Amino acid sequence: MYISISDRKGGRQDQPTTGPAAVRPAFRLSPVIIWLGLVSMMTDISSESVAAVLPLYITGYLGLTTIAFGVIDGINQGASAIVRIGAGWVSDRTGHPKYVAVAGYGLSMLARIGFLAAGGFWAIAGIVTGDRIGKGIRTAPRDALISAEAQPEYLARSFGVHRMLDNIGAAAGPLIAFLVLTLIPNGFSTVFGVSLAFAVIGVAVLLLVVPDRISPARRERSTSRRAFRWSQFRWSRLTEPGLGRLMFTAGLLGALTIGDGFIYLLLRDRESFGIQWFPLLFVGTNAAFLMFAVPVGRMADRWGRIPVFLAGHVSLLACCLLAGLPFTGTVATAGCLLLLGLFYAATDGVLAALVSQLARPENLGTALGTAQTVVAVSRMAAASGFGVLWYATGPGTAVAIVSGLLAAAVAVAATLLRRTALVAAP
Repeated sequence: MYISISDRKGGRQDQPTTGPAAVRPAFRLSPVIIWLGLVSMMTDISSESVAAVLPLYITGYLGLTTIAFGVIDGINQGASAIVRIGAGWVSDRTGHPKYVAVAGYGLSMLARIGFLAAGGFWAIAGIVTGDRIGKGIRTAPRDALISAEAQPEYLARSFGVHRMLDNIGAAAGPLIAFLVLTLIPNGFSTVFGVSLAFAVIGVAVLLLVVPDRISPARRERSTSRRAFRWSQFRWSRLTEPGLGRLMFTAGLLGALTIGDGFIYLLLRDRESFGIQWFPLLFVGTNAAFLMFAVPVGRMADRWGRIPVFLAGHVSLLACCLLAGLPFTGTVATAGCLLLLGLFYAATDGVLAALVSQLARPENLGTALGTAQTVVAVSRMAAASGFGVLWYATGPGTAVAIVSGLLAAAVAVAATLLRRTALVAAP
């Protein structure tokens, strides 16, 4: 069963992008993608309600330095890298991506309990590590399920629909945190309790509603005695044309990606608003992501995924410059949040769609896990390095240095991906 979505062109289908007689089929959205989006929505309400208060909780309530926050934010970005490739590989080998995803969502749910008792750097670091390992386990098999259900012609748009639902939760979580802090000053423990409740709901929906799609080829492999031998993993399986350059470019750009928390701390230092308003910065970014996710995914499918991916990083560059410059007021802050949301809309699902297009079907989970690992490790390094740079040079100088490097990296990436763009043409 599929849900058909009209493009409002008087019943006409999308026009062909290649060949004079080529006609694309109508866009149909599988209910499985909707259910996975709802699972992600509940989980993001859980995770983003915590993420929205964590920068202030660490630097304000606990009184730790920006270096400490940089380390924890780096863990938040990169701890999932420990397991991403392995989780994708297990998903491919067993043919049961749903149950690999359940393990990841379940671990993140258990980590929420720890926030209720955590009160120091090492405790928070350990809990964040467990939560992010859970994210690393679940992401590749979940994206493999989406890719299996999506039409090849509309991969980016299907991922965009999922990310749209995901970001309804990502916007709702900080809004809930804002309401809690408004009603209960310094009510961080209440935020952590609400987070746990939504995590439980997400796991329940995944277990009870989402089917476990198993292809015949995967089912045959899962019954083989050799299915679990790690020696079967070969990097040579990830050498499809353009895939290596895409991985390298994603890592290069990820290493110069300033974490959201730092951008929000920059905005708070400049605007000097109360702590109860801080979670609304997360709401603004995720609302922008929600608004842009499907249109940008559609644009990527129609006009090219690599140009959209690179344009997303140009949007991040503009966001960093706007956050670092001495422009105050609501318009400057709103512009910063819109640009940051556009960055995520143009990179998150689009990168997954590119990997899905370039990788062989039997190695899809492994390829997705590898791409996510590259991004996670590079962003972990970026967060830790930027925290030290902020502490050593001040926020303005740190943003200027990273912005200059990011501008150069985007130019290098455009050159590296020129041939890949031909391989990945929609």
